[in-house]
Amino acid sequence: MASENGGINAPDSWDQEDQDDSTSGVSKPASSLKLNANAAAFVPGKNPYANTFVPSFGNKNNQAVESTPNPTEKEEEAMNTNNEVAANWEGETEAQPEKAEIPEEKKIETTDDGGGEDDEGIEELSEEEESDEEDEGGTTSVVKPKKIIQEHESGEKKDHVNVVFIGHVDAGKSTIGGHLMYLTGMVDKRTLEKYEREAKEKNRETWYLSWALDTNSEEREKGKTVEVGRAYFETEKKHFTILDAPGHKCFVPNMIGGASQADLAVLVISARRGEFETGFEKGGQTREHAMLVKTAGVKFLIVVINKMDDPTVLWAEERYNECKEKLIPYLRKVGFNPKTDIHFMPVSGMTGAFLRDIPDESMCPWYRGPAFIEYIDQLNLSSSSEDIDKPVRMPIVDRYKDMGTILLGKLETGTIAKNQTLTIMPNKQNVKVMQMWSDDIETDFANPGENLKIKVSGVEEEDITGGFVLCSPENLCHTGKLFDAQIVILEHKSIICAGYSAVLHLHTSSEEVTIKALLCIIDKKTGEKTQIKPRFVRQDQLAIARMEVNGGLICLETFKDFPQMGRFTLRDEGKTIGIGKVLKVLD
Repeated sequence: MASENGGINAPDSWDQEDQDDSTSGVSKPASSLKLNANAAAFVPGKNPYANTFVPSFGNKNNQAVESTPNPTEKEEEAMNTNNEVAANWEGETEAQPEKAEIPEEKKIETTDDGGGEDDEGIEELSEEEESDEEDEGGTTSVVKPKKIIQEHESGEKKDHVNVVFIGHVDAGKSTIGGHLMYLTGMVDKRTLEKYEREAKEKNRETWYLSWALDTNSEEREKGKTVEVGRAYFETEKKHFTILDAPGHKCFVPNMIGGASQADLAVLVISARRGEFETGFEKGGQTREHAMLVKTAGVKFLIVVINKMDDPTVLWAEERYNECKEKLIPYLRKVGFNPKTDIHFMPVSGMTGAFLRDIPDESMCPWYRGPAFIEYIDQLNLSSSSEDIDKPVRMPIVDRYKDMGTILLGKLETGTIAKNQTLTIMPNKQNVKVMQMWSDDIETDFANPGENLKIKVSGVEEEDITGGFVLCSPENLCHTGKLFDAQIVILEHKSIICAGYSAVLHLHTSSEEVTIKALLCIIDKKTGEKTQIKPRFVRQDQLAIARMEVNGGLICLETFKDFPQMGRFTLRDEGKTIGIGKVLKVLD
């Protein structure tokens, strides 16, 4: 059926197609036959309007095309096979019409859309490549960024929870974090296989899961986390940010920075014989980490007994209970209520047992769930409405330059919107929010508890450092160098007098302070003042002291107004010696 210009049009009736082909003496252009002979195999079910057909190698259709006789030898048979090739490139390229019939309605649509010449089809195809808007049936294809915008526009955001993984070095924190990312689809199998190959080359076969969080070469070489690793995963109800804290005692200051951003803490304990005892003794980090997250304001603790698949344990309930019984008294002393604030569960970070799936009963008959992901998904840890109504407070963790100044931190109170004007304290510089990302997902609005990356204008990267605070211009953050605080001495061999210096860790700030004067000692049981202006304080005593920052002004708030910015830790000689809260800012 030839058109006036010699092109081939679609037949008037598809039912009469075979008859028309047999009766018509019109031969098809050689270019059409040649084109079809070299065409890729059509795969039934694929979108006929797709930009390019991707052949599925090994498909039966391929074999059919390969077995098709040469058109020059059996021209008439080839014409019958290729009869349904539309003249336009957007049309139907069907190798076996008798096997994959196109419904009549669809054929009519293609006739209406594509019944032009070759040139028209090529033009339509190029338009399709440029706009990429039209799909089969006239629907619009939604790409990922649009999905994010739609979620924002609908106003439905999942609850945001920051989870910090703490525990002694080599307990398996990074391995559990990496496995959680794999189970929730944040790391694909191919990437993990690549990590596994690289780990085998370095004789570190069991470390490959942790490489999803330990990204730099130093951490991978030594198998020790140095910086707080960041990643995220999602469940049906919540969006979780993983904060993988370093376990080595040399990097406790980094761990404090991670703990200060956390809503939920996961204390990872190694059940392997000897490892638990090393971590829990006075030199280990299990005790210090548990105490530090409580000081940082974490209210709920999940204690994960890891490495239950180890040959020295083999999912023994006795070993699990032994670890549990030793931990509970200390965690109670730190301030966690074992009945309401702590949950214990056995897991294997390497095999993934009890992380998402519950293994067979023959492996562990004495614990049948819930699994880790299921349990944290049902926890109620959302920010209180009070935090939303308060002025903006976002302590800055870090900053860098990338087509503007980028600030990183956790929004503690208030809400931030795009194009909003905020003030950086203590240097009182006004900045405008240009772009905002919550866990690398661009957003226009942020609530308390979200880990943000904010691009701002109006300030240079060199003028900002960790410990500065982003706040509302109408309600600025307090700054000062002299303040009164209530402190508890947790561990110190000798007495502490006026003039004693230590390192203060307050939200994301780290400064050296000196105790100017001891104001009084408070009885822990009654809360009453027992000594006025004491000469010294000892371990386990509660006191009110006047403290001065040696380095200049810092941003701080009273514990009563902003608990997240009013609690601090005192460290000296690599050890945590005390914790406290700000009562009054003097100067």
